[in-house]
Amino acid sequence: MNYIVTKTYDELSKKAADIIAAQIINKPKCVLGLATGSSPVGTYKQLIKYNKEGTVDFSTVTSVNLDEYVGLDGTNDQSYRYFMNDNLFNHVNIDKSKTFVPSGLAKDLKAEGEAYDNMIKELGGIDLQLLGIGLDGHIGFNEPDKYFVKATHEVKLDESTIKANARFFEKEEDVPKTAITMGMMSIMQAKKILLVANGKAKKEIVEKAFFGPIDPMVPASILQLHPDVTVIFSEE
Repeated sequence: MNYIVTKTYDELSKKAADIIAAQIINKPKCVLGLATGSSPVGTYKQLIKYNKEGTVDFSTVTSVNLDEYVGLDGTNDQSYRYFMNDNLFNHVNIDKSKTFVPSGLAKDLKAEGEAYDNMIKELGGIDLQLLGIGLDGHIGFNEPDKYFVKATHEVKLDESTIKANARFFEKEEDVPKTAITMGMMSIMQAKKILLVANGKAKKEIVEKAFFGPIDPMVPASILQLHPDVTVIFSEE
């Protein structure tokens, strides 16, 4: 595991963007696993800059996102499809038909999860998976549990996750209580993993996840078993 500590969030964002840019330059037809939340926003801004400068070309990239709230469609400004369009896809030359986000509106979420896993398999798996980490150690929306869930699945969100995400909604009651998330199998089968974590509030959970025991109650701890993980943590 490559563990990098930066002083500032800007430094974190640039390092992460450089790693993703290198992946795209080395393999233009790569499959990127992408994440939402506040931590990767700076990384996406830097990638947009590289694209505008002509350094990074997204035209043959495919992307798969980790998760989506159940009940929100892509036009809702709190949905993760909207987030990705707003923070990255609308600003780079990516083919939107090759950007995938699990559907939170699927009538049968189990079937949607199976279809999503099969699609990732058909794409040849994920070349580089970008992750954030929740205060409870979740990656994607894989919350603390008695075991690691393999497949893409519906999940009941922890109170701590709902509280943390309430800042994006008018009030806490508006935060969806369930989501559909990529499971641990597709994440762990990614060829490379890049996890970004920003701020003192994340310090304790980052230490627990990467320097403590492997425990499904700290979902990110499973990443210790992956052969190619880079963690970038900003102290800012």
